[in-house]
Amino acid sequence: MRLILLGAPGVGKGTQARKIALEFNIPHVSTGDILRAEISSQSILGRKAEEFVHTGKLVPDEIVLQMIKEEFKTDKFKAGFLMDGFPRTLEQAENFSKLLKELNLNINKVINISIDENEIIRRITNRIVCKDCEKVFKLSDFEEDENLKCDFCGSELYKRKDDSEEVIKNRLEVYKAQTEPLVEFYKNQGLLENVDGLGTENEIFERILARL
Repeated sequence: MRLILLGAPGVGKGTQARKIALEFNIPHVSTGDILRAEISSQSILGRKAEEFVHTGKLVPDEIVLQMIKEEFKTDKFKAGFLMDGFPRTLEQAENFSKLLKELNLNINKVINISIDENEIIRRITNRIVCKDCEKVFKLSDFEEDENLKCDFCGSELYKRKDDSEEVIKNRLEVYKAQTEPLVEFYKNQGLLENVDGLGTENEIFERILARL
């Protein structure tokens, strides 16, 4: 099973990605993780990427795609993969399609989780995160909003600075401009499956499974 997961910030992609990867026993591909691993190993690609990272610049698409290409050649990806967070732009999607064709691979489905923008803002402004294990909680689930602790590891819960309404609205505008065009791109290829992102985690997961 080879899948791409799309959706605006706050729709729950991370949660669903973990559930899908576990269900189909396929790797959950995070380009950030690949990038960090390459830099840590000081591979040729890692050293090239490190030059950009250290100067605060985005790593060029061609380097990221080359890293993905090398990963896809390993046995780990024989059963498939789930792309989460890549591609982000139309240009990346087009180049990723070329890479897959070069490797004689094809995407089975592109899952697009969608919910109303106001619901996204409500969700993100309501979330708090564990400082250690990074488990996500809803502030509204607690009776008080001070000295909150994680029920998993006992560490302090906090609100991310980029979870403010102003930042969220800006991220959504960036998403609309850069990533939303991918919906039409994959729809035209007959790969897109739109999934309603309202409901419990399991309800949304069942909707995804029904389309796979």
